[in-house]
Amino acid sequence: MPELPEVETVRRGLAPVMEGATVSRLELRRRDLRFPFPDQFAENVEGQEIVSVGRRAKYLLVDLANGQVIIMHLGMSGSYRIEEDAHGDITPGTFHHEKTRLSAHDHVTFHLVKPSGQTARVIYNDPRRFGFMLMCRRTELADHPTFKGMGVEPVGNALTPEILATAMAGKATPLKSALLDQRVIAGLGNIYVCEALWRSHISPKRKAGSLVKKSGNPTDRLIVLESHIRDVIADAIKAGGSSLRDHAQTDGSLGYFQHSFAAYDREGEPCRHDECGKPIKRIVQSGRSTFYCPSCQR
Repeated sequence: MPELPEVETVRRGLAPVMEGATVSRLELRRRDLRFPFPDQFAENVEGQEIVSVGRRAKYLLVDLANGQVIIMHLGMSGSYRIEEDAHGDITPGTFHHEKTRLSAHDHVTFHLVKPSGQTARVIYNDPRRFGFMLMCRRTELADHPTFKGMGVEPVGNALTPEILATAMAGKATPLKSALLDQRVIAGLGNIYVCEALWRSHISPKRKAGSLVKKSGNPTDRLIVLESHIRDVIADAIKAGGSSLRDHAQTDGSLGYFQHSFAAYDREGEPCRHDECGKPIKRIVQSGRSTFYCPSCQR
């Protein structure tokens, strides 16, 4: 499942092509993906200018001039391909896992006309069809079931040690599980929690409340963790995300942050902290694999 850096990478690839363009036609090749398409989906999109392409947690948000927002999720295997008449089918990049280009898996096509008059197509391809597209009005987005109660973003200035302290105070929940709670931090997934905890020298098994002082203020270790959460997300976005299997950027190339993994998917390999070198261990927490160093993460 793509995590926040992968989705942000896709957003940055789509924005220059889609923003300011008008949807001349929305081509739906089936009635549904994971869920049925919204009623009169094509009718509400066609003829509309795309005002912006945004992101909330792991969801892409396409704002239309009529006040509607398309909510898009990539699911397990979804990807977008950009075709521009001026440049042809843009798919540069080195592939570690070849993305399918079978037209049978092209389920949605946004036919676009740019202000310059040039045309382009943004094609959604999804072999497993676990992705989806929903729609609601921008004024109702915060109360949409997908986003209601969702926590702060781990980018920008919203996330602070104090917010984490408030969310974790008194909790006996393992820290790893608490950080994956989307009501605490939106879009933070398994890979980057493992990496942030490793950078912070903190065990994923530690009780979440142990990082909060009796006064309710964050401990020094929680302050360090908050900083590393920001850093690991920023580093992953800069690297184009982590291509474990299906994720690819909109230009066809894959992300390379996986080459920087210090903990995730490195079971049995030596810890990369200079003073350590002990083997990375894999455990299961709440049905998810956790990778950490028992020697230096306490």
